[in-house]
Amino acid sequence: MSIGAGIALFAIGAILAFAVNVEVEWVNLDMIGYILMGAGLVIFLVGIVLMARRRRSESVTHTAVDPTANERVTRRSTTTPDDTVGL
Repeated sequence: MSIGAGIALFAIGAILAFAVNVEVEWVNLDMIGYILMGAGLVIFLVGIVLMARRRRSESVTHTAVDPTANERVTRRSTTTPDDTVGL
């Protein structure tokens, strides 16, 4: 969601900064466009970082021989970090 919002803000800011040629006394549309482009870039980068954190997981496989049955035993465990830690 944040990646799409960042792209949308960046596109709206680029339209205001480069495509709209309207003079308004009380507001500078070019500056608002540049601000929206900067905010869109920041939101896009934050979305990329959060998505990279969310997809990280660790898989561990332990293989041992059961001495009573003389069979190989394999245990697999997958852990994913809690996304709420550090926020």
